[in-house]
Amino acid sequence: MHLEVRDREDIFDEATFKKTENEPARKMYKINHLCKCHEVRKSWMRCKNQMQEVSCVFPPRAVKVAETMFEDGSLLFFIPLFIIYIFIAVGNLIVFFAVRMDTHLHNPMYNFISIFSFLEIWYTTATIPKMLSNLISKQRTISMIGCLLQMYFFYSLGNSEGILLTTMAIDRYVAICNPLRYPTLMTPWLCAQLSAGSCVFGFLVLLPEIAWISTLPFCGPNQIHQIFCDFEPVLRLACTDTSLILIEDVIHAVAIIFSVLIIALSYIRIITVILRIPSVEGRQKAFSICAAHLAVFLMFYGSVSLMYLRFSATFPPFLDTAIALMFAVLAPFFNPIIYSLRNKDMKIAIKKLLCPQKMFTVSVG
Repeated sequence: MHLEVRDREDIFDEATFKKTENEPARKMYKINHLCKCHEVRKSWMRCKNQMQEVSCVFPPRAVKVAETMFEDGSLLFFIPLFIIYIFIAVGNLIVFFAVRMDTHLHNPMYNFISIFSFLEIWYTTATIPKMLSNLISKQRTISMIGCLLQMYFFYSLGNSEGILLTTMAIDRYVAICNPLRYPTLMTPWLCAQLSAGSCVFGFLVLLPEIAWISTLPFCGPNQIHQIFCDFEPVLRLACTDTSLILIEDVIHAVAIIFSVLIIALSYIRIITVILRIPSVEGRQKAFSICAAHLAVFLMFYGSVSLMYLRFSATFPPFLDTAIALMFAVLAPFFNPIIYSLRNKDMKIAIKKLLCPQKMFTVSVG
């Protein structure tokens, strides 16, 4: 998407400043060129002196947004994206309330699934509504504060989901590899602590990063090619050393690889234990429980890895957009389908939630 910055202060005119004898005004004009803010014609800016060092900064602005993938036939993209968003919201709400309303599902595994579904609703809400408005809007603007908030909530919720997926993998590991100790280890209190901790840590860990980005000077080019505000494209707008982008990539890569290793090792151990189960029925039941978690893990971390584990490698804008859509839209879309179709208990709970009268009649009969 393209971001066009528009500030609200007076334009610095070259002819005016060449004629003026006002020294501060001349200094401002020189700073304008040093910061390379003239690259965007008639861009508005203000420069402030902090500790005798002058830096070029943009005040609150409107940001023009235009998705490169959606430039033609916006309405054709709007309708399916709107339907997908409604399905994600309704589907995950059904999974959440089905678990909460059915006492048979009040155990750690389903508690984690319900929390994950709840997070998915807000995870998609952080980006999809703005995508939809941009598809039907001619102006397509977002404020810089709005861009930072979108990044914060989207990635905080994504971090929380990643931590929760790791917790779910450990939970399945303990349940299958140490079934006798599982009830004493995974108590309701510990389950609640892990769920709350995943959310709290996911939101806190990103605060310093967003606070740091908000202090950077943004000058010169003001366009990014992405369907939502992302770290690397936004950082490229800053008139600072581009090595900061590599540092960001390394931090994200370490977090992703660490989570993937924990989950992968847990499932490798789980599969080896399942294969040793003597009865075919026991193996099938164990595999069916873990298959949904494994599918969600592969979909979520697979698309995230494609996006953030490439470092200096560059993809065409269309492929970048497709990968972003995969983990921002498609993964949340398939999650309620996977959890409802692959789990017999979940299907029964959803039927009870949607058709309570019918279920009561059947049980009485």
